[in-house]
Amino acid sequence: MGLVGAGANTRDRHIPGFRAIPGVELVGVVNRSHESTVRVATEFGIPKAYADWRQLVEDPNIDAVCIGTWPNLHCEVTCAALAAGKHVLTEARMARNVAEARQMLAASQAHPHLVAQIVPSPFGLVPHTWLKSIIDGGFLGTLREVVVLGADDMFWDYSKLLHWRQDNEISGLNVLALGIIHETLCRFIPAPTRVFAQSSIHEPLRPHPEQTGQVPVTVPDNVQIVTHLPDGARGIYHISGSVLFGPGKQIHLYGSRGTIKYLMAPEEQIWTGRAGDSAMRLIDLPAAERGGWRVEAEFVGAIRGQEKVQFTDFPTGVKYMEFTEAVAKSAATGVPVELA
Repeated sequence: MGLVGAGANTRDRHIPGFRAIPGVELVGVVNRSHESTVRVATEFGIPKAYADWRQLVEDPNIDAVCIGTWPNLHCEVTCAALAAGKHVLTEARMARNVAEARQMLAASQAHPHLVAQIVPSPFGLVPHTWLKSIIDGGFLGTLREVVVLGADDMFWDYSKLLHWRQDNEISGLNVLALGIIHETLCRFIPAPTRVFAQSSIHEPLRPHPEQTGQVPVTVPDNVQIVTHLPDGARGIYHISGSVLFGPGKQIHLYGSRGTIKYLMAPEEQIWTGRAGDSAMRLIDLPAAERGGWRVEAEFVGAIRGQEKVQFTDFPTGVKYMEFTEAVAKSAATGVPVELA
């Protein structure tokens, strides 16, 4: 394995995850600067520190590449790695826009013998099998309404430095946690066929993280979305990083026979209720029915031919990129956008 980018998720999840798998060796790393590359290599005992990501991708001693950079490099590094014959695990979000995502998908389809995987949304992995089984089993009845909440105070303090998620040149068209929550939702219900969105930026300037002065914020602070689903259900999304005492991250599914509320953060909880119940109840999921994070094991298992990628393959990534781009287009034009 070679690591291109070694941010928090790579250090906290991917490095320990790969090291726990017999037969996997982390042989090289390259980070944003020479200093940080050497620091990561030293801290984790990785033998080779590269000066440039292209050198790592072209190294014949590396079989697979884990891309932990910001989204602005995902497309370029992914396509180069696949062209060099490397399996690819790239951090989410998949890319900055649909054009880049489709380019990545085409590159993976040109090399079908190579594994191409996106780091999935971590939400919903623990209750996935149980939730999917009760939804597919008709717990909800006919789905009527969907409510998606992702509102907190992450970017409420406008004196703080511009975050990369607020710079569309780096992060692309996705707004805050929209893509990661929508990806989670679409594991359980059909994707929407139509979106109508509005968004705003409350404070247009932020201090630059690497130089003096202020720079424009180019990603909205909030977005509200109305969606149509193929079976006639309707959805409402409230995504914001600028509200005090907001609801956090939640998904509500309202059906003709029952309701499911999935609270993702700060504490993962599932509440259910059906017609005839006096109140909703908190589900205590049995240990035997709990899933969890196994991204690195799934990637290596797919390379070894032991399993297929479930969370998350490139076609799935393109689908959530199409949704986030449709939201951005609707918010910019003030008109609904149809999705295939």
